[in-house]
Amino acid sequence: MKRIFATLIAVVIALPAWAEIEIEEVTSPGGITAWLVEDHSIPFTALELRFRGGTSLDDPDARGAVYLMSGLIEEGAGDMDARTYARELESLAASFSYRATDDTVSISTRFLTENRDEVIDLLQTTIHKPRFDQDAIDRVRAQVISGLRSDQTDPNDIAGRSFAEMAYGDHPYGSDGKGTIESVSALTRDDIVAAYDNVFARDRLYVGAVGDITAKELGVLLDDLLVDLPATGKPVPDKADVTIDGGVNVVDFNTPQSVALFGQEGIDRDDPDFFAAYILNHILGGGGFESRLMQEVREKRGLTYGVATYLVPKDLASVYLGSVSSANDRIAEAVDVIRQEWARAATQGVTQKELDDAKTYLTGAYPLRFDGNGQIAGIMVGMQMEDLPIDYIATRNDKVNAVTLKDVNRVAAELLDPDGLHFTVVGKPEGLETTN
Repeated sequence: MKRIFATLIAVVIALPAWAEIEIEEVTSPGGITAWLVEDHSIPFTALELRFRGGTSLDDPDARGAVYLMSGLIEEGAGDMDARTYARELESLAASFSYRATDDTVSISTRFLTENRDEVIDLLQTTIHKPRFDQDAIDRVRAQVISGLRSDQTDPNDIAGRSFAEMAYGDHPYGSDGKGTIESVSALTRDDIVAAYDNVFARDRLYVGAVGDITAKELGVLLDDLLVDLPATGKPVPDKADVTIDGGVNVVDFNTPQSVALFGQEGIDRDDPDFFAAYILNHILGGGGFESRLMQEVREKRGLTYGVATYLVPKDLASVYLGSVSSANDRIAEAVDVIRQEWARAATQGVTQKELDDAKTYLTGAYPLRFDGNGQIAGIMVGMQMEDLPIDYIATRNDKVNAVTLKDVNRVAAELLDPDGLHFTVVGKPEGLETTN
């Protein structure tokens, strides 16, 4: 059975073709809304459930509770302990996976049509009757703490934590959603139960399904699975006040190569200029070896193996980030070149050729995202959470192609802030000191 499941997953990778994706909005008899892509070519379905709020819903004195709770969901449910639960899931040739981020808790489910009822029964028990046994809490807690200890010696994690604390302050975004060794060590079972109650509610639920299931079948499934959840959960926190001051913050760390995380305030996903900013980022630092920063920092000067930038429009704040690493005696030059390129793009904009090349790449690469039922289900849930129209997949490339050179260069002048660009540098950088 497991071999059959693996074979079906391999077949699903090519189905359905992105241009043929037809999304239907389904409302269950109990009032739960989902987006569905029917594909009856193989007896397989992917179901994505996502709850808004994520680790940002942690109570202040229980940081890391949502993250730990998400790791405990599959550690036994109903009358099944962790081992019995794992055997039951394996016997059904199904997969459940759980993920907690700043903004969401996700449950991804893959199952064969012949086992659909049994899989959904198990998932229903999982969501509604998690055990949170103390031995499971202790075991998963130890795993989380081990990861946190490892993070303490990872320059990239150190840079990320330091930058977030500077940018977001006391907001949940300002600290690691996994918690700290101290906070996770102090979590009790009551904290885990409270985190569960905070997250799992219908007012923050988004659903996507792709595969061998009809709208009617999906409606019945959703009611069986989710209609008994509480109507509301813990309110999502207020928007974060982003406070990024230009300059450098050096975090002393004994390593031969410094790691830098740099950034400034960003742009929201629903901003009318988002696509222009998206293309601008591709040209400046998001386009791999063809980006300006890779050309200037790596190819021309050999200062790094890689430098990249990326827009980060979260639910409660938006930033524009980048990362680079270089030898301690060369990181200062890399920082200087990045600032120069930031300023050049802001004042001089981009060229028509750069814009045309970026459009060609971004529109050509877009179909590659739809390489499986699970990926499509996840994309549909993301579309719902971002309040995108149901026909977005069909119109997205048109929006990219509609961006003009004037649009990109205006946004470059308005968005890019060379003076406000902040670098958090972890290592022993020569020629760099903390400036603020």
